[in-house]
Amino acid sequence: MSTILRWLLDLFLRFTRTLDWPLLAALLALMGIALAVLYSAGGDSGRQLVIAQGARYAVGLVAMWALSRVTPARLRDATPMAYAATLLPLLLVLAIGTGKHGRHWIDLKLFYFQPSELLKLSLPMMAAWYLNRQLLPPRVASVLVAGVIIAVPTALVMLQPDFGTAMLVAISGAFVLFLAGLPWWWMALAFGGVAAAAPVAWFWFLRTYQKDRILTFLNPESDPLGTGWNIIQSKIAIGSGGMTGQGWGQGSQSHLNYLPEHTTDFIFAVLSEEFGWLGVATVLALYLFVVGRCLWIAADARDTYSRLLAGSLGLAFFVYVIVNGGMISGLLPVVGVPMPLLSYGGTAAVSLLAGIGVVMAVRNHRPIHA
Repeated sequence: MSTILRWLLDLFLRFTRTLDWPLLAALLALMGIALAVLYSAGGDSGRQLVIAQGARYAVGLVAMWALSRVTPARLRDATPMAYAATLLPLLLVLAIGTGKHGRHWIDLKLFYFQPSELLKLSLPMMAAWYLNRQLLPPRVASVLVAGVIIAVPTALVMLQPDFGTAMLVAISGAFVLFLAGLPWWWMALAFGGVAAAAPVAWFWFLRTYQKDRILTFLNPESDPLGTGWNIIQSKIAIGSGGMTGQGWGQGSQSHLNYLPEHTTDFIFAVLSEEFGWLGVATVLALYLFVVGRCLWIAADARDTYSRLLAGSLGLAFFVYVIVNGGMISGLLPVVGVPMPLLSYGGTAAVSLLAGIGVVMAVRNHRPIHA
C-alpha cells in the first residue's frame, strides 16, 4: 500500500512540478471567493452560474498547467503564429459577431467567445518577441515597429467598438515597451498625443452611449434614473457594506435588482456590500500578491523575452483591477471591464489563467542560484 501511495505522490509531483504554488494558492482563493459571491449575486440562478463558471475555471486551470510546462524558448518561437491566429477571430467577429453595443462576441452555441480577450496574452507576447531581437533601450525605429504591432489589434477592437478593452490591450503592449527601457518622455509624449486627439475622438469616433458614460462619470446625478443609475447604485452598495458587510446573501442592492450587471462588471460592488471593507481588503491583498509574484518572477527571468512578457502580464493584471475598481466606485468612467477572475465570464477567465501559466513557465525555467 505504501508503495502505491509513494508512486501516486511521485506522479502528482511530476505533473505539478511546473506550477508556482504560492501563485496558484492566491488564484484558487480568488476563484473560491468569486464563486461564493456569484452564488449570492445570482439569486435563483446562482447554482447554475457557479457550475458554469467553475467549469470555465477548470478549463483555465488546465490551460495554465499546460502552458507552465512549455519552455519560454518554445513560447518565443510560437509567438508570431499565435499573434496572427488571434487576429483572425478579430476580423471574423466584425462580420458575424453579436453584442449589446456592437459586435464583441462570436456565438459558438455552447458558449460566447470574445476574441479580444486573447490579445491580452498574444499582444504582449508579440511585442516581447520583437523587442527581444532589438537593441535595448529601444531606438526610434524599434518603437515605431512595436507601435504598429500594438496598433493593429487595438484598431480592430475599436471597430467592434469596444473602447475599454481596446485601451487595456494597448496598455498591455505599452508595458512591454516600458519594461524594455522606453524613456519616460516617450510615454509622456504618447499621453499628450492621446489627450490632444480626445476632441477629435469625441466628435468623430465615440458613439452616443460612450459619450453618455463620460458625461455620467463627470456628473452621475444629472440623470439618476437613466445613465447615472449604474454608478449611483454601485456606490450605494459599496457604502452600505461598512467594515464587515451585511453578510453573505444579504446584499439588498443585488437581491432587489437595484444593481445592474451584478454578476459581471459590478460584482465587486456586491462583494463590497456583503463582506464590507474586510472582504475588499482581503481580495485586494490577493490581487496585490498575484501582481507582486508576477513581477518577482519577471525580475528573476533568464532572458529578455521572458522578463518583458512576465512583467507586462503582471502589470496588465494590476491595471484590470484598478480600472474595474475605479469604475464601480465612480473614480473612472464605466467602460465594461470585468474584475479579473471575480466577474462572471469564460473567455476572460481562461485567457487570464493561461497568461499566469506563461508566467509560471518563466519561473520554472529561471536560472538556478547557488
